[in-house]
Amino acid sequence: MSRRLSLVEAMGLGPLWQRREVEYVYIDSPAIETAPVLQAEVQAASAPAATIAPTAPPPSTTPPTVLPLDAVALNDTKNLQGLSLSELKAKVARCQDCRLSNTRNQTVFGSGNPQARWLFIGEAPGENEDLQGEAFVGAAGMLLNNILQAAGLDRERDVYITNILKCRPPINRNPQVDEVAACQVYLAAQIALLKPELIVTLGRFASQTLLQSKASIGQLRGQVHHYQGIPLIASLHPAYLLRNPQEKAAVWRDLLLAKKTLQTSNQS
Repeated sequence: MSRRLSLVEAMGLGPLWQRREVEYVYIDSPAIETAPVLQAEVQAASAPAATIAPTAPPPSTTPPTVLPLDAVALNDTKNLQGLSLSELKAKVARCQDCRLSNTRNQTVFGSGNPQARWLFIGEAPGENEDLQGEAFVGAAGMLLNNILQAAGLDRERDVYITNILKCRPPINRNPQVDEVAACQVYLAAQIALLKPELIVTLGRFASQTLLQSKASIGQLRGQVHHYQGIPLIASLHPAYLLRNPQEKAAVWRDLLLAKKTLQTSNQS
């Protein structure tokens, strides 16, 4: 058996059905005690109602609107123009623009070959990434390595890997809108410096952020999108595959579409 076929088999491609059990809990309403109605209460109820001043609305908790990456790239609010990739990395390491700077161990800028044609963009660093300062080095990173090898891609030579967020959210929670907004200008500058020929987004947050879409990852997969003229393929995050191994075949189809897209763009 060839090495590639062995890697594909090691990925566990094939349907594995898992049934999800749902527990329903019925909560009974507490009994309401009835008290006797006094004459004074009846008279008070028939009296004209007192004028009540309108209550001020509570402060808005709606998160700030996330600007499209195209707009962020043109809005040079952080004076990023003219920086090299290493200078941009150093600037990210000093960033204090959101609450994540208070809880991180270190920033995770990206890893791989800056001249690579493939750019993979995930969601955010996890615990291992936060400790080591490298992207995708935990269990999800090991699975991504196997997927790349099965597709004939060398992680150090053929791809560059980064995340939407450069700092780990506490307890690996989902990124919040203001955190994504704070990091967008760095991501836009990073993509502009890398100049990839193809982008593969890993997971819902990365796909929705780059495409400025509220569509689900299921709706975004299986088609060719574009970010600033660069072909973009939306796929699933390796961490999701660890919990749902039956979806590995779907990711394999995404990579085949990505390779076909890159080949077609080179021929045009």
